[in-house]
Amino acid sequence: MQGFSNHGGQLQAAMRAWPQGPAPWVDLSTGINPHPYPAPRASAMARGRLPFPEETASLEALAGIAFGMGDPERVLATPGAEAGLRLLPEVLSIGTVLIAGPTYASHADAWLGAGAQTVDREEQARVVVLVNPNNPDGRLYTQGELLALADRLAARDGWLIVDESFADVTAEPSLAAQDHPRVVVLRSFGKFFGLAGLRLGFVLGPPELIRRLRRRQGDWPVSADALAAGLAAYADGDWMRRTRARLVRDAAWLDSRLERAGFEIIGGASLFRLAKAADASDRFQTLCACGILTRPFADQPTWLRFGLPQSWARRRVEIALGVAP
Repeated sequence: MQGFSNHGGQLQAAMRAWPQGPAPWVDLSTGINPHPYPAPRASAMARGRLPFPEETASLEALAGIAFGMGDPERVLATPGAEAGLRLLPEVLSIGTVLIAGPTYASHADAWLGAGAQTVDREEQARVVVLVNPNNPDGRLYTQGELLALADRLAARDGWLIVDESFADVTAEPSLAAQDHPRVVVLRSFGKFFGLAGLRLGFVLGPPELIRRLRRRQGDWPVSADALAAGLAAYADGDWMRRTRARLVRDAAWLDSRLERAGFEIIGGASLFRLAKAADASDRFQTLCACGILTRPFADQPTWLRFGLPQSWARRRVEIALGVAP
């Protein structure tokens, strides 16, 4: 269990640890939409050449509109939100950071790797990093709370970084739409659209910072297939509306099965649920033996995070939880 607590998606490691687990495995350790967007692939011609800067700019402009922003100069496409969060510590070069936890472990890893010192109190920090909605508990901050925090940080030449990787489950505009000069926002494409393997994300922020990040990142940040998928998906408002409603229904289905199995639901967003049980460690191993990977937490041994199963896997999840009708 210890080796699976840093992040989800460690399916190959689970298959090696539980070789008796039936195939295909059901990966519930991430918060990725199990109903992916039917994205087109790039044409053979586009895949055979380098992406045009105009194509990347078109994607950034369209994504910015989807996030509630009007200025494409404030939008940077990256090969995943993970790439963006690892660029920021190198470019900002700020020594003290508060990371509001518990949350996604890569944030601390990135800042510590860049030589920053993590602190426990806001007044000690020049940078505050938080995730909204938070992973793994789904905590939501209001825009008023975040803007007030950004003002406090700006007063000491600091920055607020908000990871909105799960924010597409609502139609609310990004905090970046407020154009605060000391707010940087990360967005993920792969989670809501169910296409994590395409590696597409965005950094949203003040134009000068975006220009610095763009220079650091280079000329061809995302692939032809990511461009084709993003341009189609962000223009498909009907799919986004239907999917948001579907994810709410799917999360309600998961809640009912977890509660019948004796779990307490203690948090989550539409793409995942955080559940608590005294024997969560044993249940993690039982589920793995059934070919189902969830997300444990080394510092919270009573917690498990569950993503949403695909339709074909629902029966297997019910059987493994002991709640099959």
